[in-house]
Amino acid sequence: MKLNKIAQIIGTDNKNIADVEINWLFTDSRTLTFPGESLFFAICTSRNDGHKYIAELYRQQLRYFVVSKIYPEFSEMSDAVFIVVKNTLDALQKVVEQHRKNYNIPVIGITGSNGKTVVKEWLYQLIHNEYSIVRSPRSYNSQIGVPLSVWALNENTQLAIFEAGISEPHEMEKLQPIIDPSIGIFTNLGDAHQENFHSLKEKCDEKLKLFKNAQVLIYNSDHKLVDISVIQSEFKGKIFSWGTGEKCVLQVTELKKRADKTTVSLRYKHENFKVDILFTDNASIENALQCVAAMLYLNYSFEEISHRLLQLETVAMRLEVKEGNHNCLIINDSYNSDLNSIVIALDFLHQQATSKKLFRTLILSDILQSGLSSNELYKNVAKLIKRKNIQKIIGIGPEISKHAEKFSFITNSFFDDTEHFLQSTLIRDFNNEIILLKGSRKFHFEDISAKLEMISHETILEVNLNALVENLNYFRSRLRPETQVVCMVKAFAYGSGAVEVARTLQHHRCNYLAVAVADEGVELRREGIRIPIMVMNPEKNSFGLIFDYNLEPEIYNFRLLDAFVTAAERLGITDYPVHIKIDSGMHRLGFEKNDVMLLVDRLKNQQQVKVRSVFSHLAGADEARFDTFTMQQASVFTQCADIISAAFPHHIMRHLLNSAGIERFAELQFDMVRLGIGLYGISTLPKVHLKQVCALKTIILQIKDLLAGETVGYSRKGIVNKTKQIAILPIGYADGFDRKLSNGVGEVLINGKRARVIGNVSMDLITVDITGIEATEGDVVEIFGDNITVSEISKKLDTIPYEILTSVSRRVKRVYYQE
Repeated sequence: MKLNKIAQIIGTDNKNIADVEINWLFTDSRTLTFPGESLFFAICTSRNDGHKYIAELYRQQLRYFVVSKIYPEFSEMSDAVFIVVKNTLDALQKVVEQHRKNYNIPVIGITGSNGKTVVKEWLYQLIHNEYSIVRSPRSYNSQIGVPLSVWALNENTQLAIFEAGISEPHEMEKLQPIIDPSIGIFTNLGDAHQENFHSLKEKCDEKLKLFKNAQVLIYNSDHKLVDISVIQSEFKGKIFSWGTGEKCVLQVTELKKRADKTTVSLRYKHENFKVDILFTDNASIENALQCVAAMLYLNYSFEEISHRLLQLETVAMRLEVKEGNHNCLIINDSYNSDLNSIVIALDFLHQQATSKKLFRTLILSDILQSGLSSNELYKNVAKLIKRKNIQKIIGIGPEISKHAEKFSFITNSFFDDTEHFLQSTLIRDFNNEIILLKGSRKFHFEDISAKLEMISHETILEVNLNALVENLNYFRSRLRPETQVVCMVKAFAYGSGAVEVARTLQHHRCNYLAVAVADEGVELRREGIRIPIMVMNPEKNSFGLIFDYNLEPEIYNFRLLDAFVTAAERLGITDYPVHIKIDSGMHRLGFEKNDVMLLVDRLKNQQQVKVRSVFSHLAGADEARFDTFTMQQASVFTQCADIISAAFPHHIMRHLLNSAGIERFAELQFDMVRLGIGLYGISTLPKVHLKQVCALKTIILQIKDLLAGETVGYSRKGIVNKTKQIAILPIGYADGFDRKLSNGVGEVLINGKRARVIGNVSMDLITVDITGIEATEGDVVEIFGDNITVSEISKKLDTIPYEILTSVSRRVKRVYYQE
């Protein structure tokens, strides 16, 4: 679409706007790929403001911007085009709504509380042979994600599949004209995003607005509230209900679960047929039947549906980082294989590679159904990987191999198929590389991943980097835009893994990191972390490391101040940044109020250190009963900080608030805040549900049946009073599973059901009672996560969440992922 046409659509004067073709719309400044063809929408949210990144984008040669405010520095960008609107998000949606009107094709719109992404991906797997399909990348179903997805429609698109999610009333009204589906699928209704709706019925009615103009609506009428809402909505199109009821268009007459599959008997238009679904969990069965209904509407035969269902593969919902052989990192992403998803994956690779200083390798298959000619497609891919600084490409597939010459600027190899690559010597030659696997499903890149990865661990700590960022943005939303954030990554980032967490925080523009001791900061510097790092407990024998790695120490008494000044003086160092700690009432480390005048005198009579900030620590910000004391601390701190600030000409930052303080005392945010446990998913406010960043998981090693009178574990503490079935799990107190959780105190989650610990917790193993739970050896077990929370376990142990998180030992493998 032409830039002047875009300006006309959003209602601004387009007389002086160039007649330039815009192929890329984006809202995240870090995803700029093709500056000459891109338009940036500076979105303002409660947590961020896109206008802050315009100067940076301008330096990267971008010239086209949609903005809602003009900053003084914009006047210096003489060749930039600023399209000024009242609301940039509304403008983005309006542009794409107009773009959608250009395409008279079948569009499948999917909404519901769960299953949207799986249904979308499975439908793609099932019908992509007949259609050139555009679909939402990953889970792009938000007010921003939907228009960015729909923008991908092009003249070669024959069918589109888009998902839509909402979190509050009136949002679907904005998404409906952008997607404007002709075929609607309502997956199900649950509690997700319920906090902004008065009832499930209100949320259901809001979701149904997506199908205002749809020709057909597919849904499971066994969900009675959904069924009632559909009837009351006076939907004007065709109803395609499915379920167990006799009046359903597609009736489920029988469902039989076996060990490895589910056989479903169905009746449609007075004919009976059966399908086998290679999944046994209820969610997957329901998702698959949504797809069956859609395929029937699209006139696929019973035989073809049954055959294709056997080819369904699990949808990988996230980008995972795993350790490979020979000091390699493997990023496996075969979720989507199109230009948009490649951009997302390459940004993630860039984030990982920059810090680790690893050689950047892309293994890429043929890209199917891009809507572009083969020549144009791989020309764009080559431009993309050049901009993202990829150093080696391995192309797999006949189409990409035909365009090998386009990748002559980097190290390259090409193979007709995955099997030939696996038989080559290249599979053994990777060393000190970060390798992104990006392949269409037919190329079976899981075989490559299996060859490259190290032996997998049975007990792992999953770390959700998206959740970490969401929590960071939640706390940012409670602060002024100019307030800086220090993120605490001490104690191995509260057990999450300091390097990967710090890398993610740096990527998302955290201002400072804080560690406990210098060694922790050194590790981060060696891994490429560039942002400032505070050392909260500097030791005298670590001063050399602090200077060498540009770390900034906390100074809390005169002995430490004198020693640090002396060490700096010996090295001829001046104006080294330090952070002065005030003891405002917690009575741990820090200068007392009575010390401050002498402290100022000592600081003024030396040149070796320069005060970067002054701070203190609240003792009870998380408890209302201590609020008076908290305000007393704030008063003491302010008096001390005023004295120090008045003594020096430069600005000295102040910070007092921890995670609880940010939530409960935002008026005391000063220049900076320190975000600790809140970053990892623990909130002080009862109605705030932060994202769980960590999930500790293991598997079932063995299942046994025991008779009444038998015992389990050391000291025979686990007494079986009736016939029971038990499962043995490879986790123990050496991994962080506390021994106090022995003998029925602790629980784990197996296939959606809780199982109590039976007997004593051992160093490496625990045993749980699975009587009445359907389980098999190898099943995944949640120790803590979304269902059994860290807070729940800490209450059982009469401790705090910090201890649970930091107790997960380093022998437990950390697996990082981005959804």
